[in-house]
Amino acid sequence: MAARPSSCPARTRSPATAIWFLPAAALLLFLLRSPPMASFPPASPRGSGSSVQARRAELYAKMARDLDERGAAFLRGGETSQSLTLSDLFDTVDGAVVPKLKTAEPPVRANVLYLNPEFAVAISKAVKEIFLPYFDQVIWFQNTSMYHFSMFHASHHLEPVAATEDEIEAEVAAVKRVTGTVCPLKIVLDRVVLTSTGVLLGLWQVESGTDPAEIRSRLREALPRAPQKQLYDPALLHTSFARILGHPKLPQEQSTSSFDNVRFFHELVARVNEKIRDLEATVSDLWYVEEYDVLALALNGKMKVRRLHLGCNEG
Repeated sequence: MAARPSSCPARTRSPATAIWFLPAAALLLFLLRSPPMASFPPASPRGSGSSVQARRAELYAKMARDLDERGAAFLRGGETSQSLTLSDLFDTVDGAVVPKLKTAEPPVRANVLYLNPEFAVAISKAVKEIFLPYFDQVIWFQNTSMYHFSMFHASHHLEPVAATEDEIEAEVAAVKRVTGTVCPLKIVLDRVVLTSTGVLLGLWQVESGTDPAEIRSRLREALPRAPQKQLYDPALLHTSFARILGHPKLPQEQSTSSFDNVRFFHELVARVNEKIRDLEATVSDLWYVEEYDVLALALNGKMKVRRLHLGCNEG
């Protein structure tokens, strides 16, 4: 079982689950950390709750259409949301998919909301039950101790922002002040989608607590040196569950020439949604993470984590 990230640098590797994912972290870059990823301008401050919810619904509908509009690009060796190829991120060793860990220069500094394994384990179980029979040895599952929602980067690969140890500690202190004002979130799984890059994503709505768009706005104010262009739409609240790396194993009676990949993937995703759609969860912690390996959160790489509690309800 993969070790939980510690407060000091440590390299952990996930159990070899015969799979390979998400460009995998797609941000998950893979996926595993992410969906279609582009640069987004600074979050506009404090839109109304209804406008943020409407933007989120619009965004999720667009992401659900991605596979139909672009096809299963990952079966053709396409790139991840961070312009990495699957072969850049994964290898197969003794029949098991393993990540190719590469040093991030400079380290990425990310702020992510953390999803407790209490909720992640149930999600992963449903995903594996449906996808593993068809994608054994060609799928990578996100480590359930590292399910997260990317919020805001103090430095990322498109716009690195160098920082000394003192500057990093100042950033942590600033983020801690923000988390003291942020209320824990009660969220519900709106839907699961599969992107054209092969990332299986959970898209969430917010029922109560501080909205992610507001959290990003506060982090922007607290971290003025951060890249102006961030990696995700301010309304987005997503988690990477897995990344598909290759073709499915078909029943012997199924003709490859007549096989409809997109339809098949939609059927699998529909089955996952039947199991876990509308699942409710609570989010009570934000992590400030230094990723010393590329996509460390997605690929179980080397990182340093500061765990900060969302404390608006305390005292």
